[in-house]
Amino acid sequence: MPQKSKKEVIPLIKELKKLYPEHVIPLHHQNAWQLLMAVILSAQCTDARVNTITPNLFKKYPTPQALAAADLKEVEEIIHSAGFYHSKALSLIESSKRICEAFNGEVPQNMQDLLSLRGVARKTANVLLGDYFKTPQGIVVDTHVKRLALRLGLTKQTDPVKVEKDLIRLIPYEYWGWIAIALILHGRNVCNARKPVCTACALCGLCPKNGVKVSA
Repeated sequence: MPQKSKKEVIPLIKELKKLYPEHVIPLHHQNAWQLLMAVILSAQCTDARVNTITPNLFKKYPTPQALAAADLKEVEEIIHSAGFYHSKALSLIESSKRICEAFNGEVPQNMQDLLSLRGVARKTANVLLGDYFKTPQGIVVDTHVKRLALRLGLTKQTDPVKVEKDLIRLIPYEYWGWIAIALILHGRNVCNARKPVCTACALCGLCPKNGVKVSA
């Protein structure tokens, strides 16, 4: 199946906008630093789980300065249920230290500086830049976005970096921040991995169903 053109993507965006008009970040946060910590915790962990962990984390460590000085074992105990807790606890502490030492306690607002923080790769940086600061420098590609981009004919790639390049080429800049949230929500609600509910999908007429083997 040929990849969609820029012109063909516009009807798809319009339908997604009807389904998910708001740019809602599912991870609870009150500032950029809290969102960064939550995104680091969310690796291979559900947003719902992260949202049960962060209230206790931020109550004990309300600022980057407080978490930078935290005891590793104590942080591990708080975030244990997020999985990979040793590596994540170290990332939370070390990234907070660097934010304090190199960026005056403020989360940096450019890709290069964000990538200098422990535990931050391009996906995490894109969340901060696109979802929080509203100055996207790319498009978030997680497992949902990668799966739906392939099924919808937005890419033929499976490598996240190559998928992002295809999405950047096709999606108008004004939608870069929102599109990932919309695809993630649709991936959870309708277009799930094992058995997408194609009969109830508003995008069905626009979707080539690339790679779909079983659907409802």
